[in-house]
Amino acid sequence: MKFEEFEYKRPDMVQLSSDFERLFAAFSQAGSFEQQQEIFHEINEIRVLFASMYNICHIRHTIDTRDAFYEAENDFFNQELPNFQAFNTELNNKLLASPYRDAFERQWGEQLFRIAELNRRTFAPEVLADLQEENRLSSEYVLIKAGAQIDFQGEKFNLSALLPHELSADRATRQSASEAKWSFFAGHAGEVESIFDQLVKTRHGIAQKLGYPNFTSLGYDRLTRSDYTAEQVVGFREEIAKHIVPLASRLYERQQKRLNLDKLYYYDEEFRFASGNPKPQGPPSWIVQQAQHMYREMSEETDEFFTLMQEAHLMDLENKDGKATGGYCTYIEQYRTPYIFSNFNGTSGDVDVLTHECGHAFQVFSSRDIGLSDYKWPTYEACEIHSMSMEFFAWPWMNLFFGPQADKYKFMHLSNAIYFLPYGSAIDEFQHIVYANPEMSPAERNQVWSNLEKKYLPQRNYGDNAFLKNGGYWQRQGHVFTTPFYYIDYVLAQICAFQYWKWDQQDHASAWESYVRLCKAGGSKSFLELVDLAGINSPFQKGCVEAVAQEISNWLESIDDSRF
Repeated sequence: MKFEEFEYKRPDMVQLSSDFERLFAAFSQAGSFEQQQEIFHEINEIRVLFASMYNICHIRHTIDTRDAFYEAENDFFNQELPNFQAFNTELNNKLLASPYRDAFERQWGEQLFRIAELNRRTFAPEVLADLQEENRLSSEYVLIKAGAQIDFQGEKFNLSALLPHELSADRATRQSASEAKWSFFAGHAGEVESIFDQLVKTRHGIAQKLGYPNFTSLGYDRLTRSDYTAEQVVGFREEIAKHIVPLASRLYERQQKRLNLDKLYYYDEEFRFASGNPKPQGPPSWIVQQAQHMYREMSEETDEFFTLMQEAHLMDLENKDGKATGGYCTYIEQYRTPYIFSNFNGTSGDVDVLTHECGHAFQVFSSRDIGLSDYKWPTYEACEIHSMSMEFFAWPWMNLFFGPQADKYKFMHLSNAIYFLPYGSAIDEFQHIVYANPEMSPAERNQVWSNLEKKYLPQRNYGDNAFLKNGGYWQRQGHVFTTPFYYIDYVLAQICAFQYWKWDQQDHASAWESYVRLCKAGGSKSFLELVDLAGINSPFQKGCVEAVAQEISNWLESIDDSRF
């Protein structure tokens, strides 16, 4: 069955409520573990149906945010997701109180109860209206970016379509394209800052109603982070500042030399080579054909996976007007299929996003028979190990996509991964500061960002761009609005993925076996347990970031980038 044939039907919340209440009562009255287990699976079937309808709606809404039907359905879920969360909280309460908890733990492991306990803390009936407001505000931000129509060189562009011009070999073109983009954000700054201000205050209010001192702890619990703390993240960020920021600075110096520039301005940063950044050698359909070739050769598992993705039309990859920005992978459990969404625009990012999202999709494809919805996905930072590592496992096939520019792509890809780590850390520290001080004004938040740029991104030179000089850059980052504190996950995972990069070069067979084992485990273990299962070092381990930085630095220093 193809995705366009997947049936969407708005969940009947009255019927769903009645079914949950009936099954919860039966669960409490069950006289054995076997009976509770059977009822638990019945409850899970209802959850699967609701989540599947939500994901089908989400996909179709983000493919075309102008579609009135799915916009209305998205509004419906914004209202009803908190009610659904209430049912999940009640299920967690039942599980945690079960007289057969030991038997459930023997069957499913401790992670089920860690998730249940953390999720239970994050909801109470008195915050339902606040959660609905939070969803509404997040959607407003998504729509602002999706609706961008930016005037440039006599044409109109959305944010994704403008990017190739921002990467032009002509410096004046990339400057004017960048200025056009940031003029869009500057023009919407009041609206965006108002949305964020309301989000911060709404989230802080939810946290206080639930008994948290502020939103930070609630944010961690929402992300079911069970085996590390905000204090450990502070230490990890400092390792990034100490060992990665200097490496990134050296890379920027090499870039400035390659480009023969007196100064590297913000509009130069993404343009890596005077000869131009590497680009895929064909259009989107051709890229997918090369990916099919790659995944067929990579392994039997990836061949089966990618064949399904193609034959069932489980990818919407090309940029178009009205489409939400960015890329993601989700899972439609009723149909046992992943789905990949992206915005191809003719840059190397098309290959990056495809291999990245295929990492997510391959993981959930691999763990789809795990038997428990809660275990289909792990926590976010573990999810990003799958995606970022897949980018590196794909390296041997980059000649398919980039031809003679494959080596240039690899140098840029690894450099870009280093460039990202300080930025990702800055976004995370920004959120920690903001939610610890919810009464900050928009101007004060922008100043916080400016200060963090000096710490993590000291190369940044905004010239005379007032919006960026005054701290507006963070307003482009959707995660800050829609999924608070989900960003250090990428930084943690990148340190893990770098280890797979090295391992794959030394012993592909054992590295791939570890990766498949990690994918199949899904979310059955916590983040650090999964890292241990994979046989890689924890990013929090003393010396880990420093060792990884040295390995990457050695490889990059061994490359004569002047030939690119």
